[in-house]
Amino acid sequence: MRVVVLGAGVIGATSAYYLARAGHEVIVLDRQPGPALETSFANAGQISPGYSAPWAAPGIPQKALKWMLMKHAPLILHPLADLETLRWIGGLMRNCTSARYALNKSRMVRIATYSLRTMKALREETGVSYDGQSRGTLQLFRTQKQLDSIGKDVEVLRQDGVSFEVLDAGGCIAAEPGLAPSRAKFVGGLRLPGDETGDCYKFTNAICARAEALGVQFRYGTRIQGLTREGNRVRGVVTQTAEEIPMDAVLVAIGSFTPALLKPLGLKAPIYPVKGYSITMPIRDEARAPVSTIMDESYKVAITRLGGRIRVGGMAEIAGFDSALNERRRATLVHSMEDLFGGSGDFAEAHFWTGLRPMTPDGTPIIGPTQLANLYVNSGHGTLGWTMACGSAQVIADMISGRAPDIETHDLGLDRY
Repeated sequence: MRVVVLGAGVIGATSAYYLARAGHEVIVLDRQPGPALETSFANAGQISPGYSAPWAAPGIPQKALKWMLMKHAPLILHPLADLETLRWIGGLMRNCTSARYALNKSRMVRIATYSLRTMKALREETGVSYDGQSRGTLQLFRTQKQLDSIGKDVEVLRQDGVSFEVLDAGGCIAAEPGLAPSRAKFVGGLRLPGDETGDCYKFTNAICARAEALGVQFRYGTRIQGLTREGNRVRGVVTQTAEEIPMDAVLVAIGSFTPALLKPLGLKAPIYPVKGYSITMPIRDEARAPVSTIMDESYKVAITRLGGRIRVGGMAEIAGFDSALNERRRATLVHSMEDLFGGSGDFAEAHFWTGLRPMTPDGTPIIGPTQLANLYVNSGHGTLGWTMACGSAQVIADMISGRAPDIETHDLGLDRY
């Protein structure tokens, strides 16, 4: 079967690899000159099944009001009046109940846990290298209130069989010795020893090379103008040169741009571009540097060790498709990093970056077929594209190949909306 994959980020690249491995002829289209040059370029570097949780959670509406007054706010809402933004925010708010949070988190953990298993198998099979480590994630709590509120998350982890440790301040320092000088800044943490870290950009480029070895064609610098429809099927993909590329099936993996592509076909995908930021710097003081990933719960910032570098990423800015770098967001990342691991990174050599995370209102990605017989979607992974990439790709490759996926998928598709 000839399958055209739209998008060469980590989701599109891994999907192409698994489709090719299943025996399909695969063509990947991307507007950039190479793979992983947008959202996958400089994300926080986490592969964290245990930390997979929706932003829509009980208490978020109240917290959002408080965050608006914070100097270093994890959520920034710009006064946008367009209907799509308001509709997406409304959907997010409706998912802020205890019942929906538990349901959405269980879906996300299901995908992410499967994805980690799939990635380990891929690593053993290919020997792919990407500054990866398997030393766990530490969610760090600055207040006792934060630590006391983890009961629901721990219960979901327990039900899904995800290993975890609830630590006091001393336990956090034992896991991350670089935190010792900052002991007074936190009270405890939730450690997920099975989580991993790695450079998503390096991984995506490596997996593209292996996909090419399987015969996948990557057509970079190709803008997708739209999809042509014939009855209940997509006939082809139209590019900027007016070329129509025929195929047997098409997979949409273009993140935040998915809704605009599907809308002319009468399909609605509630995916919104939530803006995130990161800074990446070389290590200056090894003794103070993190050994893996720390999630600063107060600021929703991840601090990750990537070989000889440190990446600090986070925040959620509701600003549409604005891609401008905002120095106030950089200041938040610097504050979190210096407050916990002061002096460990060389900010003079830091690279500041922003990307648009494709987020659904319930936090769960859209993985599966659509109302059109040969049109599939693998998009909307939000902050967890790197965490869920391999599992999502294997699932969608199984679906397109007519095989039953290894995990339950009935509640992951577009039809849940």
